[in-house]
Amino acid sequence: MSWLSRIFGGARRDEQVMEEALAAWNAGQPGVALDLWAPLAHRGHARAQSNMGAAFLEGRGVERDPAKAVEWLRRAAEQGDVGGQRNLALCCYEGWGVAQDQEEAARWYEKAAEQGDADAADMLSWMKLVGGGCAQDYAAARLWAEKAAAEGRAGAMARLGDIHHDALGVARDPAEAARWWARAAELGHPEAQAMLGAAYLAGKGVPRDRAQALDWLEKAEAGGAGELAAGFLKLAREQA
Repeated sequence: MSWLSRIFGGARRDEQVMEEALAAWNAGQPGVALDLWAPLAHRGHARAQSNMGAAFLEGRGVERDPAKAVEWLRRAAEQGDVGGQRNLALCCYEGWGVAQDQEEAARWYEKAAEQGDADAADMLSWMKLVGGGCAQDYAAARLWAEKAAAEGRAGAMARLGDIHHDALGVARDPAEAARWWARAAELGHPEAQAMLGAAYLAGKGVPRDRAQALDWLEKAEAGGAGELAAGFLKLAREQA
């Protein structure tokens, strides 16, 4: 057998082991999955390292150990594994197993987002909008929110509604704001439901419609955005 055949044959076997481990993990057998991932992780397999990190972070199949999670996640992230980068960013942001460092979190979120990770793009968008751990940059916040929204992230859609409503780096556009809030609201995002209800109540960006306003505001209240919806709900009910 040639050296090239041995390399590709070994790679195929590694991927088979990864598939078996994932099947065990999804079947509620995390210990089996970890037994399969561990040898690969120690040999430098980035995805196996990322999965080991996630297991230690969740405390699934092993005792929760954020410091050990960070160790594995960093190994994976430095090899370019997108899940490792996103989860390492989360650890840096929250201070799990490592000193809290929003700047480092933003750096890793950006690396993951650049590889197409929608959750990382969503978080990076928010950080750039508020200037958390990175320079405030409305244009970049909108760009990353649009990428995350294209992958179905309701939070990013709601944020785009806010960006267009508050004229954050764009001209104020009530119709565009309402369009984004509506998309997020349909996916069950409570704050977007509240803002969409308010838009219908005032007739801003959408036709004035008390029934629609009341419906969305009540959904927002039920979904946990009662404080945001409360004043608008009071007005909507007074109009009855």
